[in-house]
Order: sequence, then C-alpha cells, then structure tokens
Amino acid sequence: MKRLALSLGVFSVGLGLAEVVAPRALGKFLGTKKRAMIRGFGVREIAAGMGIFARPSRPEPLWARVAGDVVDLAALTACSIESKKKRNVAVALGSVTAVTALDVVAARKAA
Repeated sequence: MKRLALSLGVFSVGLGLAEVVAPRALGKFLGTKKRAMIRGFGVREIAAGMGIFARPSRPEPLWARVAGDVVDLAALTACSIESKKKRNVAVALGSVTAVTALDVVAARKAA
C-alpha cells in the first residue's frame, strides 16, 4: 500500500503543478474563468502530495486527499451548472471520482 500512497503523492504534485502553472487552460477546458480557485486547488494538491511523501505509511495525508477530493467534486458539480462544456466537466467528475476511490482505499489500508 505504500506504493499506492506514493503514486497518489506523485499524482497530487503533478496535478497541483498543472493547476498552478496553467489555470487558464484548465479553466478553458472546464468552461470556467475561476482561475484563482483552480490555482488554490493546485496549491492544496501540492501540499497533500508533500504530506504523503513525508509520511507515506500514515493515513492522515491520504485522508487529506479524500477531503480535497470532496471539495473538488463539489466545485465541479457547481461548475457543471454554469459551464457550457458539460461533457468536459463530466469527464473531470468521473476522473475525480475514480481517484477518490483510490484515495479511500489507500487511506483505509494505511489506517
């Protein structure tokens, strides 16, 4: 399970960097102009990944990812209401849901 946790940490840092560096492109894909929010989510992702790297065998940083996933799902759901790019938002919602499942599995196994 440590391997899964570290993989989720790498994913988290990579996604976070993309959100921090290219919030405009991600916002365009999702049909939103909320770049500051996307950038903030990126900072949170990077912090979660670093937490996992610091303590890969502990459940706390993994549960922090789950909490972040819940926020992401809520934001994407709100985005789906206002966005004209509903298919893209649906893809993002599906992806976050899948990663949330992995986060929960890893957190439960680490506990």
